[in-house]
Amino acid sequence: MSSVLQDDRELLISTSMDREIKCWDLSSLDCCWTLPTLGGFVYKLAFSPVGAGCLALGVGDNMIRVWNTLTTQNQYDTRSFWQGIKSKVTALAWHPKKEGSLAFGTDDGKVGIYDVFSNKPPQVSSSYHRRTVYTLAWGPPVPPMTSVAGKACHSLYSCGGEGVILQHDPARLSGDASDVDSLIRDSNNIRHKLSPHTDLSWKPDGKVVAIGNEDGCVDVYVAPPLKLLCSVQQHHKIINTLRWHHDLLASGSSNAVVYVHDLRAVIENPPDSPPVLTEPYRRLCGHTAKITDMAWSPHHDARLVTVSYDGTAQVWDVLQEATVANYRGHTGYLLCVDWSPVDPDLVWTGGKDFTVQEWSISKQEFTKPPTGKKLVELKEKMKQKKKNKKKPTSAGGAMVSAGGAMASPQVNGEKVTNEEKASTGQEASGDEDEVGSVSSTTPAAALFETQKKSSSSSSSVAAKIKDRTDLMMKRKKPRSLLPLSSSMDQRPREDQLQDCVSLSTCLSTLRRHDADGQTPPPGGCVPGEGRHLNLGLYCDRAALHRLLHSEEDAHLEACHFDSVVYLRLWSGDLQGALQLATERGELNDHLLSLAPMAGFSAWQRAVQAFVQQLCLQDQHLKAASHLLSINQVHEAVELLLTHRLYREAATLALARLQVDDLALRRVYSSWASSLEKDGHFSSAAKCYLAAGAVFDAAKVIARKNDVASLRAAADVARIGGELALARALALRCSKELAAAQDWVAAQEVVMCHGGLKVHQLHLSVCELAAAALEDAAAVSPSCISRHSWASPAGGHASLLDRVRDVWEEQFAISERSTGSHGAAALLQELRSMESPTASTHASVAQVLLMSSLHLTAAALCWLLDDDAQLVMCLWRAVTSLTDAGNFSVSAGICRRLFPHGDVSAFSTKRPKTLHLTDDAAHARDSLHAAILFHRLYEHWWTHETTDDKGGKARDVPRLQDGGVWSGDLALLVCERHAALQDSRRRVSEIQEQLSAMVTQHRHAHASEGQEDSGKRSDETFLSLSVKMSTIQRTEDGLEDDVKKFPRPDVVECCLLLLHVSRSSAFVSESLQERAKELLRKYARTPKSLNASQRFLT
Repeated sequence: MSSVLQDDRELLISTSMDREIKCWDLSSLDCCWTLPTLGGFVYKLAFSPVGAGCLALGVGDNMIRVWNTLTTQNQYDTRSFWQGIKSKVTALAWHPKKEGSLAFGTDDGKVGIYDVFSNKPPQVSSSYHRRTVYTLAWGPPVPPMTSVAGKACHSLYSCGGEGVILQHDPARLSGDASDVDSLIRDSNNIRHKLSPHTDLSWKPDGKVVAIGNEDGCVDVYVAPPLKLLCSVQQHHKIINTLRWHHDLLASGSSNAVVYVHDLRAVIENPPDSPPVLTEPYRRLCGHTAKITDMAWSPHHDARLVTVSYDGTAQVWDVLQEATVANYRGHTGYLLCVDWSPVDPDLVWTGGKDFTVQEWSISKQEFTKPPTGKKLVELKEKMKQKKKNKKKPTSAGGAMVSAGGAMASPQVNGEKVTNEEKASTGQEASGDEDEVGSVSSTTPAAALFETQKKSSSSSSSVAAKIKDRTDLMMKRKKPRSLLPLSSSMDQRPREDQLQDCVSLSTCLSTLRRHDADGQTPPPGGCVPGEGRHLNLGLYCDRAALHRLLHSEEDAHLEACHFDSVVYLRLWSGDLQGALQLATERGELNDHLLSLAPMAGFSAWQRAVQAFVQQLCLQDQHLKAASHLLSINQVHEAVELLLTHRLYREAATLALARLQVDDLALRRVYSSWASSLEKDGHFSSAAKCYLAAGAVFDAAKVIARKNDVASLRAAADVARIGGELALARALALRCSKELAAAQDWVAAQEVVMCHGGLKVHQLHLSVCELAAAALEDAAAVSPSCISRHSWASPAGGHASLLDRVRDVWEEQFAISERSTGSHGAAALLQELRSMESPTASTHASVAQVLLMSSLHLTAAALCWLLDDDAQLVMCLWRAVTSLTDAGNFSVSAGICRRLFPHGDVSAFSTKRPKTLHLTDDAAHARDSLHAAILFHRLYEHWWTHETTDDKGGKARDVPRLQDGGVWSGDLALLVCERHAALQDSRRRVSEIQEQLSAMVTQHRHAHASEGQEDSGKRSDETFLSLSVKMSTIQRTEDGLEDDVKKFPRPDVVECCLLLLHVSRSSAFVSESLQERAKELLRKYARTPKSLNASQRFLT
């Protein structure tokens, strides 16, 4: 407790076991305020979709908190739930429809449902996970559960650390939960091992579910049959979190990069065979450690917040691949995040520092995560490890005995000589070796100095050393096996003489009577018992047994069990000796070698008991060998497997079991799983291959995700007969090689696998386009390898002409090809490939790979004589380059596709007249406008360069004067497109105003009554809404072709035409007036207004 004096009030601050900090007014003894605290990591936080502002927290102190964040009276209005929870709360999920229903998962694998509005204990599922529950999700029921009338329409799905997803019936949690893997196997006819699952996320409409796996793959299934829709193979480390936003799926893993995939096309038009997606829609790079959680904004279009082990939270503009804000207020790594459901500027995060923090995006100082933080932490850990390793235990690492002599080190309980120690490996560091050498030479030097001083001193030292050695060599006298009889034989002489008389009497009596022993001993003398116990050694066998029985009792009382075993062995009681050794855990090889004398069953029991004893002593190899002696090969293999001796278990199983024995396959599978978990992917693949699991072997090799691994994985899958997987891996490898512009290797990978002809064509088109761009100096040379046929040809051949020539010469593809190599079949296969939209941050290689898909389709349509689709594909190719924002690449491709600047003249070697549909004609106009836009810029720059420097202009096609070009240039100054572009700019401005208005309203109390209140905008929410509706109606009135086939920015085109008109005569007066008119009407931004002043004044 602590007291403080504030504003003439004496206050007391107190803490308690209830994890609350309270402030008390000592004058009135009232509680002024209460601050609840957390007693563990914040593993999960989630806002209720039904109760606005109701925030649930899953904490490591074995409790759930439910916080009413919108209350105005008590800022920390929280309720705690602890009943039925005995470990950390690691997962939470609110029911999407039922208010107050909160599902939770714990560290010990328990799944339950709380009703937060009642005081009842939670319902707990009878099905447990073997490890931590990491994810909970509500979704539609899948078989064997069904949604019927009167039954819950939502099931609860839980994903545990063991890689299993269970479906729980919330109305009957006492029943067994179902494993979704069985349904996935049946629906998709899967026979190979499924990768352990690590996360799942249902699309909000409940139609599809995304499941993340340990190998970095994300599988998307259609509900309810869970038929595989597509597979996303982007990550190569464990998937930690998945989140849907409409048709966008964001995924975060342990490799610090967030990938976003647009699955709209796959969901709306499911292909016949599930495609493998290897190209992201957007790539978000910046975090320096693994991603732990993320959340989409419910207020913005495609805005995402992510948290990471680098200790920061990052807000992204996904469509622009841009960073918005970075929050660094936590100490330690972050574990969970969620967006405020009521305020678009607020985000909530929780993590390792036992806190939940609410922060404002607009107030953050940083926009990007810190760089290199993970690397600094790793270096600090490595330094600490080196310091720990340098701490010496003793001189040279040897142990000094009490007598001062150097004791031998021990390995596994046995002494090791210097030679043996050298053979165990170089375990000592250089410093330790140096210390050891000094300590070993010092006694010799001291002895040498002593000898120089005095020979008598030397002799005395030698005598002392000899005496000490003799003393150490003396051995302890062994314990007597018959201590009772020995002690009685050491009695006084009178007693000894009396024993002689008694023994003589007994022996004479025995000789006179029959051997049946019915005559009682004379005078009560019983050899081997009582005071005549020692006489049992000198009489008959019965007396000896009586003596041994007494000696055994004495040894048992003194806990000398080894002596008892020897006595029983000597007396012929082998089973008794084995039983005693078994009970005491003192069986040994000697006893086991004698066990067969007692029969096979006794020997078998002894071996099994000895095996258990050896296992307790961690001698598993010896235990397995003894099991082999009784022909228990499977048990021996299982013993080694249980104790993780996989290599030894595989050796034994392969040597002693049949090739088709299931135990052999299980050994290799278990070994592979262990190796895969430790990151030894190549070794794990060998084990999978030995087990006959070719699919799993190829998958685990591909987890490394580099070119060499992907290529090896594809070869393994192809050789093993997994052709579909082999093709998918080969395509991933070829894309990596193509991105690095290693074109020869990319083609070699694809050629090794049948049925990939269209991908060979795609790579050839991309290689030709890259070579053309390098030749035109549009991009810097970065090619690793290139085919001879890709070198730019002389003359003015178009890019499509070059494509046709290469296809005919190198791949035997022409309009005469039929069957699987026919243009129609190849085009159908090409359309099944993914075609993501390139972002402005994509590399040139990635942009070329995407746009060359459309160019390949255009060439195939040309072979099919489909003019409409030919033009549409060319338009898509140019549009994809324009959307990527790389002007030089787009201009270079347009120049090579259309050397004469005319869409209809796309081929100089094979000219033809185009017959177009209406849509194709609009696409042609849009394409032609893009070509003119680039050529105008090139003409302007070339003309300006020539005029300024007086040098020769670049070899760029020049525009000709004349009315024909004036008619073509009219495509750039279309008022319909100008109106559409203007309306979209105005919508964007209104959206920014609305966002600012919301932020301003949130901080309205801080600006009330101040002088700057008069500077506020006159716009209101109602007026902005009216403007938005008006603009929307105007846009709806425009023709569909204007929206579907955009053209370059009309305002920019008008300015460009007016600039060019000053130095060229081909821009007619009427066209100039048209451009000026459009500038007066649609130039609204400050930049465009400033640029147009020189032409309008």
